[in-house]
Amino acid sequence: MSDGIVNSDEVIYTARVRAVSGRGGSIESLTGSLKADLSRPATRGTDGGTDPEELFAAGYSACFDSALAVAARREHVRIGTTTTTVSVSLRASVAGTFSISVEIHVDAPECEPGQLDRLVGLADTLCPYSNAVRGNVEVQVTTSGP
Repeated sequence: MSDGIVNSDEVIYTARVRAVSGRGGSIESLTGSLKADLSRPATRGTDGGTDPEELFAAGYSACFDSALAVAARREHVRIGTTTTTVSVSLRASVAGTFSISVEIHVDAPECEPGQLDRLVGLADTLCPYSNAVRGNVEVQVTTSGP
């Protein structure tokens, strides 16, 4: 497993989080390390709390940034310090259904633009969040370097 590849049937980690009362309630991980009150989009900013889109963006940005580091390591590239910002938008259709869209922005001030784009493309194939949403969620990726 030195290259980070595992058997696809092997579970390497499972997170468990319980939600009570949906978007207007609260969440808590079963380990107790994560506890948060939730807010509905219409009341966001008026009563504390976070929302599922913000939590998804947090997980996606951390995961993608880590996948970028793995990509750089595999390609033997010194990428420097990176910052990955993920925006997740909640969308409503005219049919009354809901979906999300994602914008990913990667900033790597020490990496040449062409090389950064190549590494971001590789990171996109490695990141479990990217793999989970591929073909189901509109994702736009932008980069900035030196």
